Amino acid sequence: MAVISMKQFLEAGVHFGHQTKRWHPNMAPYIYGIKNGVHVIDLRQTLTKLKEAYEYVKASAEEGRVPLFVGTKIQIQRIVKEEADRCGCPYINFRWLGGLLTNFGTVKQSIARMKTFEEVAGEEGSYEGVIKKEALMMERKRVKLERSLGGVRNMKSVPSMLFITDCHKEQLALKEAQKLGIPVVGIADTNCDPTGIDFVIPGNDDSPRAVALYANVIATAVMEGLAARKQTRIESITEEKAAAKKTKPAAKAKEKETDVVSEAKAEEEKKAEAKAKEKKAEETPAKIKEEKTEAAPGPKSAETKVAAEKAKPEVKAKSEAKAKEKKAEVVTEDKSAVEKTPAKKTAATAKKAETASGKKVPAAKATKAKKSETKK
Repeated sequence: MAVISMKQFLEAGVHFGHQTKRWHPNMAPYIYGIKNGVHVIDLRQTLTKLKEAYEYVKASAEEGRVPLFVGTKIQIQRIVKEEADRCGCPYINFRWLGGLLTNFGTVKQSIARMKTFEEVAGEEGSYEGVIKKEALMMERKRVKLERSLGGVRNMKSVPSMLFITDCHKEQLALKEAQKLGIPVVGIADTNCDPTGIDFVIPGNDDSPRAVALYANVIATAVMEGLAARKQTRIESITEEKAAAKKTKPAAKAKEKETDVVSEAKAEEEKKAEAKAKEKKAEETPAKIKEEKTEAAPGPKSAETKVAAEKAKPEVKAKSEAKAKEKKAEVVTEDKSAVEKTPAKKTAATAKKAETASGKKVPAAKATKAKKSETKK
């Protein structure tokens, strides 16, 4: 908050209250004394309360909650609009519409209607393609809605906080905020009841200079809070990027470690394979030698050689005898085959004779004929 001194309060006329006959008893703790039949407000309490309100508004703006500026007095309308526009907050400076907070859905419909009128009017407000009388009627409605709802045309939901410059006059806004549980930062003069205000700022609410001082403090609180919010977002983004950058080298290092381990394993496997091949190469000639030794006969002694030479003629004689026996068997087989064929022929001739003569030859005679044929 900008440094505000008692001198600035005195110059703005913050200490002036209402006449003693128009005071509210609940404002007694904030009244310093009486001078010329007018209550004088305690500026020390005003300063402390203003600082509390400033801290609260700043903290809420850091969280993204922005107040709604409310001030409908004629001498205050311009100040409220300027300060609200400076900090980018919505405002009501002409008339508080009943149900602006409690019936915000209908208010949104009125805002949409106002925007349609603006679209029909165009950028220059010429109402091209519209009859003159209809254009005049639409312009009147548009101006009326603009005065009442122009400050909240971009407000998409119920505000999270209200800043009221005169809580005695804006009792409708105060009651609606109390119904919805919306916190209120309000200026309370000596004729105002401060019971429903969450952050009371005791001071003069009729002087434009005093109201400009309050509104300036609240607007700067909103701006500082939004700036801090933006800075924290930027820092968080940079931290995330830095963390991402840090994680990438760590991941790369892990990948390198895994690659090194895999390479070491591959080298070990290669070495093991080479050792196995070497062992196989060493084993194969020994095996071949063993097989050769098993297949090849052992060295013969002199005695075995002599015995083999002696046994040779016997083996030859045996082989010749076997060959003769085989020849004799072949000759006998041929004779038996020759003997069998004429017998078959005699049987066939006998059958033919029987068929020719029509008489059967006895079996004994047939056998005798066979034997005679064999003898011949």
